[in-house]
Amino acid sequence: MSDPVSAMSGATFAGLAKVEDSGLQGMITLRGDLASAVLQAAVKAATGAEVPVSGQVALSDQGGVAWMSPDELLLLVPYAEVDAKVSELSEALKGEHALAVNVSDARGVFRLSGEGAREVLGKVCPVDMSAEAFKPGQFRRTRMAQVAAAFWLDHDGVFHIVCFRSVAAYVFNLLSASAHPQSKVVVY
Repeated sequence: MSDPVSAMSGATFAGLAKVEDSGLQGMITLRGDLASAVLQAAVKAATGAEVPVSGQVALSDQGGVAWMSPDELLLLVPYAEVDAKVSELSEALKGEHALAVNVSDARGVFRLSGEGAREVLGKVCPVDMSAEAFKPGQFRRTRMAQVAAAFWLDHDGVFHIVCFRSVAAYVFNLLSASAHPQSKVVVY
């Protein structure tokens, strides 16, 4: 069996902002009734975080939960624990109309940090990235140039970006080009 590797194997680029491959991240897609007390308790047990409201992410020392749609969450857990967490969720949600699936290896995750991070994202996403419009704790699913992506801003001012692994090189190169000091390109 081979050792798991992240989508971009630790790649980094520094310019107007720093673009970094975040490494391995455990991710679970959880579908179900988000208002269910049973589901909410299972999410809290798995991640240490509460189920967030629409357009938000909730983070804890153990993991996090991102609101994806009215019946879908993205759970963030340590990579080494993801299979155990899926089993725990499946057991806790028996009798509920719910589905928990490990999607860790199907995704790429990047960090975007520095003073120019908002500008870098604003060049490639049709989202108002001003500090007044996009605040820490917000979560957004959108297009990043030609591909689907999602991101959130943590309380340290770092953006975390999730995309499909199959387009991770494209996203890394797109963010790096957008972060290049000479870049003026706006791609929608």
